[in-house]
Amino acid sequence: MVYKCLLPFSLHFQLFQSLSYFLKTPSNHSIFLGVPSFKEKPDAISYFELLIMANEKSRDPLLPEENSTHRRKKLGVLFHTSEPNIIFPAGEEQQEASTSSHHHNSNVSIRNPSLSPNMSPVNYFMSPLHQTSPFSKSPWQWNLSNMNAQGGNQTTGLIGSLVREEGHVYSLAASGDLLYTGSDSKNIRVWRNLAEFSGFKSSSGLVKAIVVSRDRIFTGHQDGKIRVWKFSDSMRKAHKRIGSLPTTMDFIKSSINPGNYVQVRRHRNVPWIKHFDVVASLSLDEEHGLLYSGSWDKTLKVWRISDSKCLESVNAHDDAINSVVAGFDGLVFTGSADGSVKVWRRELVGKDTKHMLVYTLLEQESAVTSVAVSTTDAVVYVGTSDGLVNFWEHRKYALAHGGVIRGHKQAVLCLAAAGSLVFSGSADKSICVWRRDAGGFHSCLSVLTGHSGPVKCLAVQEHLENEDGGREWVVYSGSLDKSVKLWRVAEQP
Repeated sequence: MVYKCLLPFSLHFQLFQSLSYFLKTPSNHSIFLGVPSFKEKPDAISYFELLIMANEKSRDPLLPEENSTHRRKKLGVLFHTSEPNIIFPAGEEQQEASTSSHHHNSNVSIRNPSLSPNMSPVNYFMSPLHQTSPFSKSPWQWNLSNMNAQGGNQTTGLIGSLVREEGHVYSLAASGDLLYTGSDSKNIRVWRNLAEFSGFKSSSGLVKAIVVSRDRIFTGHQDGKIRVWKFSDSMRKAHKRIGSLPTTMDFIKSSINPGNYVQVRRHRNVPWIKHFDVVASLSLDEEHGLLYSGSWDKTLKVWRISDSKCLESVNAHDDAINSVVAGFDGLVFTGSADGSVKVWRRELVGKDTKHMLVYTLLEQESAVTSVAVSTTDAVVYVGTSDGLVNFWEHRKYALAHGGVIRGHKQAVLCLAAAGSLVFSGSADKSICVWRRDAGGFHSCLSVLTGHSGPVKCLAVQEHLENEDGGREWVVYSGSLDKSVKLWRVAEQP
């Protein structure tokens, strides 16, 4: 950029000498990055500032405005303490909300009988992490849009968007006509008909997981606590906190007995009934009245919903647990940052019931970020940080590796299964919709795009107002761009 000057020639000469000094002095290069570290040559700096002031007074149109995008961004925008944002490499600009349909039978599900179920099929290239994040500047809003699917699928597309400047969206849960969203603002927002319905706030802890069981809402937090909420009116609008897991009484009783303590770090022991790190995932087994919690403290804990009692704590993995799912046939699946997926079964051991390790589905270097189970077809889907989705099929009392689904350029962060469809959300800001046929082959129905940040969580509900007879689903996607989008997806194109 060229600046005009209104100063005398003598002042220009002194300014040239000063700038020449800084160009030759590496320790002072921060002046050109906007960082004022001027411990040397104060006279030279004063000339530099004088030149800028003179140009500002002249209101020269060539000078950058105060709100120019060329200014250095604030530190809070460049870094986020909870999780890095991942953006496209150069040349792949963000797109408007749209749907790209692929109804041809593309070979996205690859079967290879020589692949071991304990090995990752391939190593997949993952783009570097960038910690910049595009933020929406709009207030609470919802936009009803046309079903702008490309390729002729008019029953798949964006329904609306929910946006608020209060934090990245980390968790979702849909129950009836209500949608619960959790963010790093500690707020749990309740939505109804694309509008804010109510909300409640926890005392501390980013909301990493939400599940709903009848009139109770369970939330997992960054501070290691599981909080329990309940409707306080018939309209389901007002919510009150009724406790936490473990209960205060159980925690006190457990703390009295030294035998209930386990070592979690050097010189630190805690009661085994409480998570001491982030509660990353929650899953319900409504048939047996159980709640499963997976934490970054590497443990899987089992809770009885009726009395909020912790029944069991399992040292499940060698690294943080990112996902836990209660599946079919009494099986529980856990996925961890150690690259493994383990299968657990509840069995009677003596007079007690324990969760025993059945087998390990996957062992690899890439972290497991998400696990989803299709109870309809008895299929387990596993998303990993290398951008792949592996799946296992239940065959003759065993789980066999079925293949690999490839559709993302960056890490798969969340999965959801409904009917014959599987949804995968990724750090590449897109959501892929896959349909499983009778032979186990997965074809890509569409790619939902519109988020300006990584897609962190998904929830799916069946659309009950379909008049065509075909099955349709409403998909909720939460992103680190601070928005939630609603999509309508048809099972048949």
